[in-house]
Amino acid sequence: MFMWLGVKGLRNVLEFHHSPIFLLAYVGYMVVGLGSMAFHATLKYEMQLADELPMIYTVFIMCYATFSYKRSPRTQLLIASIMLGLGIFITVYYLYAKNPVFHQVAFALITITTVFRGFYVMEYQLRPQLRERNPIVCSRIMREMWTLALVSIITFVGGFVIWNMDNIFCRHLTIAKNQLQLPWSIVLEGHGWWHILTGLGAYEMILWRIWLVRCLGGDEEKFMLDWRPWSSIPKVVPRIHKGATKSS
Repeated sequence: MFMWLGVKGLRNVLEFHHSPIFLLAYVGYMVVGLGSMAFHATLKYEMQLADELPMIYTVFIMCYATFSYKRSPRTQLLIASIMLGLGIFITVYYLYAKNPVFHQVAFALITITTVFRGFYVMEYQLRPQLRERNPIVCSRIMREMWTLALVSIITFVGGFVIWNMDNIFCRHLTIAKNQLQLPWSIVLEGHGWWHILTGLGAYEMILWRIWLVRCLGGDEEKFMLDWRPWSSIPKVVPRIHKGATKSS
């Protein structure tokens, strides 16, 4: 999931010349997937770190993309320095404390900050711009963007909830899986669904930011969000792109 969507995202950014910061975001996304595979293949603590720490670094990349957009070079450098310092602190403290709750709380706080900043930019920067610049399509674009944002969040949080339910009811689920046998027992593999849903949700969150940046830059007439909610993988493509599945 992470490798396929990561490569898809990288190709999308390179082919359609989206902001280079999203190349870093997708590389970080793929590193998370590689770390996760290494951890599950070896069950070694070092590989667990290779899984968990890149999650922090990747969400910091998205946080930087969110807060540094259209800022002066000096402000961008300040934001980068603050986030680098926080990343180093989280890494050092986590290596010292080895407390998974600390990692989960840190990741959640950075993600929530990034998401709510995105909400603010959508409503208090983008919507007024669209109303003035392109009132005919304002409502449709904002509706599409909110749908993408909420679907990505619901997908990601849904995976997190399933993972916790899998941990809480592990014994009961194991009994049920032994009774069902393969291939039907796969449906009850909550940890597997956690990886699938969080991978898809994280990919969609990055796409949400790409689409937001395009619209903030006034490119809503040149680009479109090519996506059918819940039934296709989203991408931001030029309106004349042959592979588009719909015309906004």
